[in-house]
Amino acid sequence: MVAIAERARGRRSRFEFAFDRPRVLGSVFLAPAILYVLLLVGVPFLLAVYYALSAYTVYNPSYHFVGLRNFIQVVQSDIFRRTLLNTFIFTIGSQILGLILGKFGALLLLRPFRGRKLVRALIILPWAVPIALATVAWEWMFDSLYSVINWVLVAVGLVSQASEPQWLGEPGLAMLCVIIVNAWRFFPFAIVIFLAGITAVPQDVLDAATVDGAGFWRRTYQIITPIIAPIVVVGLIFGTVFTFTDLSVVYLLTMGGPVNATQVLGNLGFQIGILSGDVAHGAAVSLFMFPVLLIMVILMLRFIRRREI
Repeated sequence: MVAIAERARGRRSRFEFAFDRPRVLGSVFLAPAILYVLLLVGVPFLLAVYYALSAYTVYNPSYHFVGLRNFIQVVQSDIFRRTLLNTFIFTIGSQILGLILGKFGALLLLRPFRGRKLVRALIILPWAVPIALATVAWEWMFDSLYSVINWVLVAVGLVSQASEPQWLGEPGLAMLCVIIVNAWRFFPFAIVIFLAGITAVPQDVLDAATVDGAGFWRRTYQIITPIIAPIVVVGLIFGTVFTFTDLSVVYLLTMGGPVNATQVLGNLGFQIGILSGDVAHGAAVSLFMFPVLLIMVILMLRFIRRREI
């Protein structure tokens, strides 16, 4: 009887303490995230590859394999080449502007002043407000007739009513507008990243630099910035991926106009694949974002590995 009980206890203990093993418990916790990625990212990606290699359209849904013909036709398009350049300008410009605003905003919020907690709460609003509502507000501010920005410029005498800028009607100004709106969305995230990084810098390092005669700018750019660079690059990876694949700001503000001056890959793929019904070419346009983002992320991750302290 004792031997039988010991054998039963041994069998039960093998399964009873399985979740105490780090590998088993880690796999269980990671399983929902892996399943989420496979279902909501992997399946649509494979479906896009399936459509991009075919002649699939809404009007002719039968599958006909065409190989790389769709990609070749897309690359030969002048609109696509301009869209690809616009996407880089939009992404790089908004990320640089967002990082600059985030850096100075974080330095200001680190200083003690009355109402700092309220300001820290309000600064998250651009990130929390639905993009549709925020873009409609910006569209009103950039309106050719009712622009509050033009009203201020005329009121202070910087421009005349006859020469008011057409923010969304001129190609250069329209691109500047979408960059500003996207940077306005991104800079609260940049502030949080910079605040987390700067507060993690050892205080004794800053005190030693101050004793050695380092001023504010030298401490900021020769001590703090190199230390927090890996953290900032991680935030930049997220911002770059979200911006490069985003179409909401452009779609709601300019629809890619005027004359494709603000067209980006996400919006072009949506217009071709969904609005026009040419699913094959729309999928081909969208898939061009994958290798570009992959190369950018690999370069940023290699930079982080080199800068690890």
